[in-house]
Amino acid sequence: MLNYRYMKTLRIFVWFFLLIGGSIGGIFLDLALFPKVINSLLFHIISFVIGIVLFYIVITISKNTGRTLAKYGREGDLPRLETNKLVKNGVYAYMRHPMHLGLILFPFAVAFLVGSLSFILIISPLEAVLILLLIKLVEEPEARQKFGKEYELYEKNTPAFCFKARCIRMLFKKVEKS
Repeated sequence: MLNYRYMKTLRIFVWFFLLIGGSIGGIFLDLALFPKVINSLLFHIISFVIGIVLFYIVITISKNTGRTLAKYGREGDLPRLETNKLVKNGVYAYMRHPMHLGLILFPFAVAFLVGSLSFILIISPLEAVLILLLIKLVEEPEARQKFGKEYELYEKNTPAFCFKARCIRMLFKKVEKS
């Protein structure tokens, strides 16, 4: 298995590629598929506002879930962003991947901020599917390896994502720093 530091670097590169590549690819596709939209000021204003709202949602979910991980997932002296305890507190009691749920929205937020209809309608949904595949093929096996039977039981009893009102409210519930 690859070293944690290399995996973290690889994940950052993948995010950079998704967001920058999606933006550039979306603009080029827009030139071919939606040339009138590129010149629509109204579309860009509405798109930008939606992008700001989505970006706020992504940041809020990431901040709250990250604080939950920092508060309950660390025992001892660990590097930042690492955990050594399985977190089943807060929103993690309702879903296994709340932070990823927020991150799935990240390409959509960037797409709306860029104002690329191709990025919004074509590229971001494909990137969301890729993120889901990475969760299934990378994140879940890593968690099973790291936490063993405890994670398998958690996986059996807790859905990957939960869209019930109480789950969504928990995503936005402020978590105090530990």
